[in-house]
Amino acid sequence: MIEESRKQSIGTREFIALMAMLSALDALSIDAMLPALQDIGREFAVARENDTQLVVSTVFFGFAIGQIFAGPLSDSFGRKRIAYAGLAIYLVGSLCAMLAVSFPMLLGARVLQGIGASIPYVLSTAIVRDQYEGRAMARIMSFIVMVFILVPMIAPAMGQAVLLLFDWRGIFACYLGLGLLTSAWFALRQPETLKESDRHPFSMGRILRAALKICTTRVTLGYILAQGFIIGAFIGYLSTAQQVFQVQYGLGVLFPAFFATLAASLGLASFLNGKLVLRLGMLRICKIALTVMIAVSTVFALIAFAFDGHPPLWALMLYLATTFACVGMLFGNLYAAAMEPLGHVAGIGASVVGSLATLMSLPLATLVGQSYDGSVLPLILGFAILGGLAMLAVFWGEAGTPHEARQGALGD
Repeated sequence: MIEESRKQSIGTREFIALMAMLSALDALSIDAMLPALQDIGREFAVARENDTQLVVSTVFFGFAIGQIFAGPLSDSFGRKRIAYAGLAIYLVGSLCAMLAVSFPMLLGARVLQGIGASIPYVLSTAIVRDQYEGRAMARIMSFIVMVFILVPMIAPAMGQAVLLLFDWRGIFACYLGLGLLTSAWFALRQPETLKESDRHPFSMGRILRAALKICTTRVTLGYILAQGFIIGAFIGYLSTAQQVFQVQYGLGVLFPAFFATLAASLGLASFLNGKLVLRLGMLRICKIALTVMIAVSTVFALIAFAFDGHPPLWALMLYLATTFACVGMLFGNLYAAAMEPLGHVAGIGASVVGSLATLMSLPLATLVGQSYDGSVLPLILGFAILGGLAMLAVFWGEAGTPHEARQGALGD
């Protein structure tokens, strides 16, 4: 069906690469900056080293805001027009960050980057859905995700390489160049995929009604809460990774290699989940992953405490690799489980679910990040406690789900 219905000049491989690039701008904008946080703090005389973590969390704030409107606006005005708007906002944010003369100006620019990156991220999925369905869509999305997973593995190395030649502003210059290249590629090669006949007027009422429906659907709300707890713990890690590896453990330019190793464990788990979920079901995998995360984090917190918050690097890496494997299993399953009852409002529902989970995660991530005191204990306890709260949220949401639904869609 797809090859017959999709009449365009762009080939499948190029299409996958382009959609992966659109969806990866946000991850690239976060991970490539990590090696530069210490330099940014020094240049702007940031009083508390932990405050440099805001360079990471402000992108997520912008990302949460932007994705609320991306889907509904594109349903009304077409995918390409709204994607252009998002890419333009991203370019403005990158330029403002590169030219920032103060720390608050840099943080404001990072919010713009997050808003801009969120729009092509959301629309890349919508564009795929416009042209593919069923197993064909799943196949295309799996290839896109495989490319997307490579970004966290190479982004810090890219940032570190730029720092060897230029200062931190050179990284934002790379973002600007990459954004321009992606915009030109998208404009020249990707046709509009939403027909005029399939569009409908933009309505804030539709967004608010969908949000109300989501917040009053217990099972969906339970999985959104669980997502928020897990994302909060993970952003807490991203915010402190540079301090932990480059400062506490003194890895210096080797930091990207260790970061890539942990990203690989998350990516591998996501890949394995795609094969296991059909056999075990989403809910069962979520429970197993959360149980392992809570148990491992609790035990390792005791080990870290015995080492005054500075366990051996090999032990920390083993712990984090195990924890990130659990996170890799949880991300997709919690999101899919939250979306399960929302088939009738899937487009807006996807935007609202993602936005609510991200907004909820930010204060939690800030709490974890700001608790960093030269010890890895706050990070480990963050995974243990937030993992426990995620488990409670899953059970609470599950209690409002008919047993037949758990046995069917969720695989309980």
